[in-house]
Amino acid sequence: MKTIAAAGAGVLGHFPYAFAETREYAGISFGVQLNAFPIDPKNFNSFMSALAQVKQIGYQGFESSFRNVSAQFESPSHARGLIAQTGLTFFGVHIFLPTQSYDTRTCIAPASLYEGIARGGAALGAKHLILSGAPVSSEEQLKWKIEGLNQAGRFARSVGITAAYHNHWPEFESKLGEIEALYTKTDPSLVSFVLDAGHAYRGGANLPVFIRAHSQRIVGFHLRDYKNGRLVTLGTGTFPLAEVAHTIEQIGWKGWVENEEEREDLSKNGAEVIAPAYKAMKGAFSE
Repeated sequence: MKTIAAAGAGVLGHFPYAFAETREYAGISFGVQLNAFPIDPKNFNSFMSALAQVKQIGYQGFESSFRNVSAQFESPSHARGLIAQTGLTFFGVHIFLPTQSYDTRTCIAPASLYEGIARGGAALGAKHLILSGAPVSSEEQLKWKIEGLNQAGRFARSVGITAAYHNHWPEFESKLGEIEALYTKTDPSLVSFVLDAGHAYRGGANLPVFIRAHSQRIVGFHLRDYKNGRLVTLGTGTFPLAEVAHTIEQIGWKGWVENEEEREDLSKNGAEVIAPAYKAMKGAFSE
């Protein structure tokens, strides 16, 4: 573990935004989605190196694709111990799939996949099973998606983890009112939400209005930024970061706010992008 942490520190030495200290922000915890890092699923050291960098920058927790940790599911104790030693909260294990790989009826991951990931994620200490999905194309499919999410939430609860749905922009563009239906018709005792505010912004959402209306269902936020329709580092584009932060603070919401530094070209720039994003994210919230 010391070797891994040292490797992360060495990487961060090249960047001006290495923040060792973390502060309390009125119930807001700051996390990061690890898909900015070039993690090798077959090499757990690469995962732990990413966590070392995340920790040194100042983040309090992280979210990870299931692909990064699936190899640890069969014998999770050692990996869970290493993760715990970082002091970071494992906010969630995320299932995102190519559209054609989602269940054609429910438009989320098939149960045969998410059940194993829910068990494995819980064994590694993850708090949430985060499910992305494909947009629906009919009222009937919307009903099946709602039921599919309830079923996933029921199973997740049975193995000690909480299911949360993560949106993309099509749910907000839906002529069927998909995002409103998911938030209002799924069972609140079974399904929570990670609101990807960046995707919602791309989909034309009035973010302050939506957040105020649905805050009780939201367990976390993803923040991402755009400039001229392209993804850029948080705080450098047109995403209304200050307005979103103000809304979250004004309603007294408490939970996890994460930045997600994806790029259309699939580049993985790690600390180089998540460090300035962290500074922008923290700066948008009052201490």
